[in-house]
Amino acid sequence: MLRQVDLAISTIYHRVRFQSCNNLYRNFASQAHKTKIMNKVYFRNEPGSAELQISFRYKNPEMNVDREFNFCRTMTENIDDALVRIRNNISKELNKKSKKKQKKPKQQSQPEDGTATIPIANKAEVVQDIAVDFIQSNEKLSSVTFAQMIADSKELSLQVLDDKFEVVVNNPWVCNLVLPQSILAGFIVYPTKMELQFSDRKHSIGTWYKGKKPSSGNLQQIEWIKCGTGLSYTTSTADIGYLIKLELQPGNANCLGPLAEAISKNEVQAGPGKCPFEERHIFTENRLSGDQFRVVSYNILADLYADSEHTRTFLFPYCPPYALSLDYRRQLFIKEIIGYNGDIMCLQEVDTKVFDLDLKPILLEKGYQGLMQQKGSSGEGVATFYRSDRFEMIRTMGMNIGENVPTLPVFRELWEKIKDNSKLVERLVERATTLQLSILKSKETGKILCIANTHLYFHPDADHIRLLQVGFSMLYIENILKKLPTELATTEDNISLVFCGDFNSVPECGIYKLMTEKFVDSDYIDWRSNAEEAVRNVTLSQPFSIASACGTPKYTNFTHAFAACLDYIFYQTDRLTVEEVIPLPSDEQLKTHTAIPSVVFPSDHVALVTVLKFKT
Repeated sequence: MLRQVDLAISTIYHRVRFQSCNNLYRNFASQAHKTKIMNKVYFRNEPGSAELQISFRYKNPEMNVDREFNFCRTMTENIDDALVRIRNNISKELNKKSKKKQKKPKQQSQPEDGTATIPIANKAEVVQDIAVDFIQSNEKLSSVTFAQMIADSKELSLQVLDDKFEVVVNNPWVCNLVLPQSILAGFIVYPTKMELQFSDRKHSIGTWYKGKKPSSGNLQQIEWIKCGTGLSYTTSTADIGYLIKLELQPGNANCLGPLAEAISKNEVQAGPGKCPFEERHIFTENRLSGDQFRVVSYNILADLYADSEHTRTFLFPYCPPYALSLDYRRQLFIKEIIGYNGDIMCLQEVDTKVFDLDLKPILLEKGYQGLMQQKGSSGEGVATFYRSDRFEMIRTMGMNIGENVPTLPVFRELWEKIKDNSKLVERLVERATTLQLSILKSKETGKILCIANTHLYFHPDADHIRLLQVGFSMLYIENILKKLPTELATTEDNISLVFCGDFNSVPECGIYKLMTEKFVDSDYIDWRSNAEEAVRNVTLSQPFSIASACGTPKYTNFTHAFAACLDYIFYQTDRLTVEEVIPLPSDEQLKTHTAIPSVVFPSDHVALVTVLKFKT
């Protein structure tokens, strides 16, 4: 069933959404996105699905008809039944246009003799049922299913009156294409939604245009100027006041599909001016090689925590609401992350939609591969990206710390010491804190890196929970690293550990002591951060020589209510050395807009960036 929606209500001209053939096949139409289909009818049937999507564009200049038709049928349906639906829909469109062509009677002048002339209305011709047939080798087809017809698709076409449309099966297709509502000059613009079918990004072709919106508001009158190619485009101040259009031709290794286009809803706006992270980029302009590699750790502030009434009112009241919106912030953190030219990037508070629609596709274009570990069912988690021309992924592992504490054999000894404290156990096990491990091999040196990434539980009275989380994490990491030399046929000193994250713990707490001094005793103050859950008779140790690559900065998290060092890049000192630490923003920069996030800081955390070097 075809459903027409008013042109003004959406930013897409054509969007394919199909769930089952019992549901409506929706064609969302608007001024902003359309698919250019000419002289072909496109059949799309996903492997294993009974659904068949049919799309074609019918033009009849005499009747002033130019319309895209979309149908959802089933592969087992008889084509005769489907032709009735297709024929009826085209007939309705022709009849609608025919009625519009009916001219109003002209007003007759009053004769001098005073008699009246009765006007005679022109009656528009009503279009009757039209001829619509599937043709194969010049013969009309009937009494076959779509599956049977497609199986023998040689010289198959759809005949509509005198027009013939070649049937094309499972051609590359753009199901959805949407540009962001906010586009800032000097930042990267790319589709916020790009759904492809029977195609991939690698073989798809994008062309960017800019144009001034006419006073009439009619987008058809825009004179478009080509301004870029590819699936993303970096705007400039010269684009301010212009609408942006992306023309996308989907493709796969064998062919290209019909062109689709999307037009931005709003013009390009002036950016926020020079952001503090751009000053940091001066130190990271060059890519590294050989035995050096740059590591970034950054909590980018998940949208689900930034975009709420509580956040706007209590957590970040100093930040303008527009600067808290994802549309605005992602432009900043995407530019910031890319500008660090990191070889390994550990991110926290990554929304799953941001990973899928923003970070993964854009960083893939920049030469990165990425993996995400979601934190329970929260919709956010940690993600690790690595430069694929420098590192090879050997293995990746991830776990929810809490749910694995009672069951993993490597945790048994520590678990036995705390399991009888029911309140402690309940709080620890119910936390969705995740640990992500990536085993990478340097393509240039053959050295192995174990990259750990986490975001520990936050609560003012939870130092004991966080300390236990790190204790269990280090047991897990130690167990993995013990096995790697045998599994990878290498030596122990060829493997190095880097542990990044938002640990939600200041340097005075037990986590920093455990990591840098290897030991926390049973009477350490962290164990008593909550009296009812106090941890007793537990000591923690870990075997690695570890230091904080960026030291203990005054601030890595800076809000009006709290500011401290919570983030670290821990590294193994007997295998790696620190070559450079990228300076952090100054106190003045952090306080310019009261605190962060702000119009120039996309997160309430700042990124840690360091250069490490393999020891020979």
